[in-house]
Amino acid sequence: MAKTCIGLDIGSSSIKAVQLKKGRSGYELQAFGMQPLVPQTIVDGTIMDQAAVVEAIRALWSRLRLKTKDVAIAIAGHSVIIKKIAVQQMRPDELPNQIRYEAEHHIPFSKDDVELDYHVVTPANAQGQMELVLVAAKKEVVADYTQVVRDASLSTQVVDVAAFAGQNAYEVNYTVDARETIVLITVGAAISNINIVRGGVSLFTRDVTIGGNAYTEEIQKQLGVSADEAEAYKVGGSHEEHGVVPQEVERIMEGVAEVMAGEFQRSLDFFLATTADTNVSRIALAGGTAKVAALQRAIERRSRLPVEVVDAWKRVAIGPGLDKAYLAAHSPEALVGVGLALRAANDK
Repeated sequence: MAKTCIGLDIGSSSIKAVQLKKGRSGYELQAFGMQPLVPQTIVDGTIMDQAAVVEAIRALWSRLRLKTKDVAIAIAGHSVIIKKIAVQQMRPDELPNQIRYEAEHHIPFSKDDVELDYHVVTPANAQGQMELVLVAAKKEVVADYTQVVRDASLSTQVVDVAAFAGQNAYEVNYTVDARETIVLITVGAAISNINIVRGGVSLFTRDVTIGGNAYTEEIQKQLGVSADEAEAYKVGGSHEEHGVVPQEVERIMEGVAEVMAGEFQRSLDFFLATTADTNVSRIALAGGTAKVAALQRAIERRSRLPVEVVDAWKRVAIGPGLDKAYLAAHSPEALVGVGLALRAANDK
C-alpha cells in the first residue's frame, strides 16, 4: 500500500499541516499545526510572495518535527474550473484524447494552458451517455504551488481540488445517507467554496471570493481600529479592554454575515433551479469562519435548513501528546488538510 502524504493546506491566511496514520480501526492524528501568513501573501488563490510561503512551510515542518517529505496540496479559486459533462460512451483508453477535445467547449482557458483531469461518475445515464466530472487548473498556478513545496525541500505527490479534499474528509467523519443531498460550505479567509454532494458524488461546486477577511475589514473600517484589533474583535477578544461597545461589533458581524449568507444562498438557488428531484437536507460549515455564530444563524435563516459546524476529528483518533483543546478550537479549518492527508502518491 502506498504511503500516505502529509496534507499541506496552503490557505490565504495560514498554512496547515495534517499527518494521519491509518490503522485497523480507522485514522489516528499524529500531527497538526498552523502557521499564519501575512495578509496579501496569497490573493484569490494566487501566490504573490513565494518566499513568505516557503518560509512558513519550513517553520511549520520544523515546529512539528515532521520527517515526511511527501505532501498532498490543494488549489482553489478562479484558476480552477469544475464542470459536470456528458459524452458519448467509449472505451476507457479512448477517454483521455476525447477529454482534451471536450475541454475546449467547456473551459474558458486555452487547453494548452491548463492541467486536465476527469472522473467518470455514471458510465451510462438514461440517454446512454457517460457522465463525468471535468477538472481544469491553470498550469501556472499549479506550477507556483508545486514550486513553493519544492523550495521548502518537500515533494508534491498529489495536487487535489480543495472542494474535493474537504468532501473526502467529511465523508470519513460523518455517516451520510446515499439519498441525502448535503451542502458543504468551506469558508476560508478570502475564498469560500460551495460543494453540493449526494451519494459521494459532487453535483455542483462553486468558489465565491468572500470569506472571513470581510469581517475584519468591515470592523476595521467602521470602528477605525488596526487590522490586529479588528481580528481580535472578530474572534471574540476583550471588547471592554479596547473601550468598544460589544453590541457595535455584533451589529457589524451580523451585517457581514447577511451579505455572506446571501452569496451562498444565490449559489444554492441556482443549483436548485437547474436540478430536478433534489431535496437538500442540511448544510455543513467548515473553515475558520464557520465558528462565527452570526454566520451560522444567517445561513439557517436564509436557507431554512439545519446548519452544523464540521468537526474534522469526529472519527479521527487523537494521537498521544497532542493538545486536545487546540485541536478542538481549530477543527473546522482542518477539514481540507485532513482530506489531503488521506491521499497517497499515485492514487486517484
